Amino acid sequence: MTRGQSGTWRGKLAGSQREGCKIIDVISRRNVPRRKSPGGIFRIFSLRPGFPLWLSLVALLGASPLGAQSPQSPAAAANEANPSEAAQIGSSSASAQAPDPPVPGIIHGTIVDPNGTAVAGARVKLARPDQSPNQETQSSDDGQYSFANIAPGPFQLSITAEGFAAKSSSGVLHSGETVVVPQITLALTTEITEVRVELSPIEIAQEQIRDEEKQRVLGFIPNFYVSYIPNAAPLNTRQKFELAWKSTFDPVTFAITGGIAGIQQAENQFSGYGQGAQGYAKRYGASYTDLVTNTFVGGAILPALFKQDPRYFYKGTGSKRSRVFYAIANSVICKGDNGHWQTNYSAILGGLAAGGISNLYYPASDRGAGLVFENAAVGIGATAVANLLQEFVIRKLSSHVPGNAPTTP
Repeated sequence: MTRGQSGTWRGKLAGSQREGCKIIDVISRRNVPRRKSPGGIFRIFSLRPGFPLWLSLVALLGASPLGAQSPQSPAAAANEANPSEAAQIGSSSASAQAPDPPVPGIIHGTIVDPNGTAVAGARVKLARPDQSPNQETQSSDDGQYSFANIAPGPFQLSITAEGFAAKSSSGVLHSGETVVVPQITLALTTEITEVRVELSPIEIAQEQIRDEEKQRVLGFIPNFYVSYIPNAAPLNTRQKFELAWKSTFDPVTFAITGGIAGIQQAENQFSGYGQGAQGYAKRYGASYTDLVTNTFVGGAILPALFKQDPRYFYKGTGSKRSRVFYAIANSVICKGDNGHWQTNYSAILGGLAAGGISNLYYPASDRGAGLVFENAAVGIGATAVANLLQEFVIRKLSSHVPGNAPTTP
């Protein structure tokens, strides 16, 4: 604005003041904004007639949605930019917080023999290390088996079948998985047939008698009526007579009887028989008859009736004192067929019976009841001496003694 224009403006203003308040009010209202604007732009535009319209446009632009948007976070911007990625991020976050529950699975397989033939009826047991209850099933006709609704985890199968060796298989079942166990081939078992032949007491006793019949003193004198087995089986009637028969008809028995008859004749015992061959024959016959009578009556007939064992049972253990008393006592006691010790009625009555029978063939001077009892007592004493010899001497001189016989301490 030039100096001339400025002077003109001042003149107009002064004139206006003189004209009244109306003009002063208009000018004063237009000059209300006194705040300086950068570069004086608003001051210039405020004096122009189009300024109100321009200001209205600016106001409209400021109220539009573009200008009203508030600042957004990067996450919100990312969500609006890609909704699918946002959904995936939310899904993974939820899964990390709550894992999916385990889903039961299935276990199945097939069982065959070495030839590849299906094995039916095999027992299959499913065991779990977590000590959950075991399950069991059987293979079908086609050899297949199956377990359903099995919780995930390690497992072990045990397979058994008649005629086959047991076998096992293990694996791990994952959540919702169907495990097909590799085909299981069962091996045939090696059949071991154990045959136990148990002999009856009679058969056992028979075997023991055969061993006793081999027992001989000095290798030739019969020693059949001694058992070196403490718990030997009892003899039945037939076996008692068999033992008596074998003892009395042994060739050595005949020879020993001949020697006894010769001693009697040399000492002129039973003088009623005389001397010479006739006297020797009578003495031989009487001695052998005594032997047979004593053996069969006291060792077979009466033992069969009283159910007693005619044998001497070798002790072989304990102190010498106990063994002496045992040997002497066995002249009047014996073991019964029931295994219990009892009075030896067979030997005592057998000696009396043999003495009574001897009255039929001994000379008249050597007969009588007194002689019978005297001979019976002598027989008991002779038995006690024989038992002592059996306990301490004869065993050492006998052959074919059983290996399980007790030994002398």
